[in-house]
Amino acid sequence: MSKKQQIRQYVQSIQNRKARFEYTIIDTIVTGIQLLGSEVKSVRLGKASLNDSFAIIHHGEIWLENMQITPYEHNHIDKLEPKRSRKLLLHKAEIRKIQAKIQEKGLTLVPLKAFFTAKGILKIELALAKGKKLYDKRETIKSRENERQMQQLKKQY
Repeated sequence: MSKKQQIRQYVQSIQNRKARFEYTIIDTIVTGIQLLGSEVKSVRLGKASLNDSFAIIHHGEIWLENMQITPYEHNHIDKLEPKRSRKLLLHKAEIRKIQAKIQEKGLTLVPLKAFFTAKGILKIELALAKGKKLYDKRETIKSRENERQMQQLKKQY
């Protein structure tokens, strides 16, 4: 397999599909993430997951918890923990604004997706989100089903 074919094989982005169902998204922020070389290679191959992950603010820094990155199979030097805490890269002023919103309104930081920029840098899209109640989730399901039915009717006519 040539180098160009390998590059095309890489994943474009990793989504956290549960987040939009479980939370009401209020605002989004794009941040950088601090990774080791073998972790970047593993993410490029699509061996990462954002399910059940969240971000916390600890000592003026934002940390991403529970992001699963399967160790790169050809890396024999470093033995990395798949669900270790990873630092997100933001300016201090941005972190202070986020922290104020979280404390004031009782919001949560949830990662929505991880993607590579045109320069090949991995970015994380974080969301300030509020948890949905059970009846809100039911409403979401109903509206989705209604939308599907409307699309099917449009196709028939």
